[in-house]
Amino acid sequence: MSATATAVRLPPVVAPGELPMATKVFAFASMCIGFFIALLDIQIVAASLADIGGGLSAGTDEVAWVQTSYLIAEIVVIPLSGWLSRVMSTRWLFCASAVGFTATSLLCGWAWNIESMIAFRALQGFLGGSMIPTVFTTAFIYFNNQQRVIAAATIGCISSLAPTLGPTVGGWITDNWSWHWLFFINLAPGVFVSIVVPLLVRVDRPNLALLRGADYPGMALMAVFLGCLEYTLEEGPRWDWFGDDTIRATAWISGIAGVAFVWRSLSYGQPVVDLRALTSRNFALGCFFSFVTGIGVFATIYLTPLFLARVRGFSALQIGEAVFTTGLFQVCAIPFYTLLARRIDLRWLMMFGLACFAVSMWNFTPITHDWGWRELLLPQAFRGFSQQFAVAPTVTLTLGGLAPERLKLASGLFNLMRNLGGAIGIAVCGTILNDRTNLHFLRLAEHLNSANPTMLQWLGRVTANETAARGGDVLHGHAAALRVLASLTLREAQTQTYADAFFVIALCFVAATAMVPLMRRIAAAAAPPREAH
Repeated sequence: MSATATAVRLPPVVAPGELPMATKVFAFASMCIGFFIALLDIQIVAASLADIGGGLSAGTDEVAWVQTSYLIAEIVVIPLSGWLSRVMSTRWLFCASAVGFTATSLLCGWAWNIESMIAFRALQGFLGGSMIPTVFTTAFIYFNNQQRVIAAATIGCISSLAPTLGPTVGGWITDNWSWHWLFFINLAPGVFVSIVVPLLVRVDRPNLALLRGADYPGMALMAVFLGCLEYTLEEGPRWDWFGDDTIRATAWISGIAGVAFVWRSLSYGQPVVDLRALTSRNFALGCFFSFVTGIGVFATIYLTPLFLARVRGFSALQIGEAVFTTGLFQVCAIPFYTLLARRIDLRWLMMFGLACFAVSMWNFTPITHDWGWRELLLPQAFRGFSQQFAVAPTVTLTLGGLAPERLKLASGLFNLMRNLGGAIGIAVCGTILNDRTNLHFLRLAEHLNSANPTMLQWLGRVTANETAARGGDVLHGHAAALRVLASLTLREAQTQTYADAFFVIALCFVAATAMVPLMRRIAAAAAPPREAH
């Protein structure tokens, strides 16, 4: 049977221009729901790992893999999504991704030990990851001109809001119900998306002929490269990087596979990832800005809850309440962004957003051990507002100038850069926290000597209190006072280390801000024509 005869029986592909606007908006909104829950689940367990570990009788090292396994699987499948959407079509790939994500969410909630949880989380990340880049593709197919500005603002808001809200939502669910509901909460939206998207989204047709001659060696090299890289970045700070044999081995494997993958992608006729798109100045710079915003969004989500847990001793719910303001102010920024985007060059709006993000990181550097939600309110509000202006124009400027046939493969690479930025940012911040804490502790300890009268007075008072509490035992009272002093010194050293990490993130955004003028202004895009078959 000929390919033409086969194509006749396929459901019709409706040109975007022929669809009513209400239908396009509802279809896009339905995909955004799947996009949101896939991104939310990256961080929804962040504030509840201790509860999950307790429920599954797992240690700290084991339970960390509940998050790591999801990230590794998701970062592998995201760049594959462009090729998969051409093979399966956008709607069926999104549907399969939503069904797989929903089913594995149910399995995660039913996990009976830590091994099953890690396996189900890896499947959840792999099966659900394709929902992320396909939303970008569909938005640029459905909408044009100023409609794209609004669509990009929505995507930009969700892409940074969902991870930001993860600890808040997760902490509230864990405190009010149980950690199992971190995963059961996905079932209703997952079923809704699985049903609605196939009915409404028909922008392309499947092309199973692409299975023949596909770059399977390139896929294998990419999976090894990204999987080992993500493992190295996630576990490196905890295991002293190259001082650990496993980290050293995975780093070498990732490096070799990465070089081989790049060579394969540039030499093969139909590569799985379109690295040639990087020859476009806007796309290359946009990937860099996506990388930097990934650092900012994910690293701050990592640092702030960690500070509140380690230094302040906050519960999961308290952490969620303290970081909630970032998401609130980002949502409030959407109408301001859409209004200004109609009148001002998107490059300058992006420069404003990146610069404001740098300032917000600088506002974190005076952090002290007694900072709570009140002290964090202004820096986090400023960060939430600036995230909208940093992320949304990056999406439009990077993907808006690409031809429709290149958009699917390129959107996967664009999203990959954001996740890689987040992974590298978290790894660098983890290393800063490990290494700089010792440095600050030693520097503080240099001043805690017999020549410091303030310290001697404080030590005398604490020794007297501890001695009285021990029935006049001066020796043990003095030892207890020294332990209190060491504990307080460590707390201050840790606090100074968090300030160092925020300062490094600020420098990244200063560098990104300086590079914005290199971007070219994109021309207004017309609605894409009906796909020919």
